[in-house]
Amino acid sequence: MTRWLSILLIAAVRFYQRGISPLLGPNCRFTPTCSQYMIEAIQKYGAIRGLIKGTRRICRCHPFQPGGYDPP
Repeated sequence: MTRWLSILLIAAVRFYQRGISPLLGPNCRFTPTCSQYMIEAIQKYGAIRGLIKGTRRICRCHPFQPGGYDPP
């Protein structure tokens, strides 16, 4: 079950990367980008824990955060 959830979540992030992100331009302050971080976190930690880690990362990505290198 969680394998299918992981596949679905990664597909949603890939859709964002290829379909929506190019229209918005580069905004992420981190390396890897927040969407790539989400994919790597899901692959490394599984669907639920990876989604939580990815969501926390997205919440940290704002103009008052210096950013930088932050691997999952």
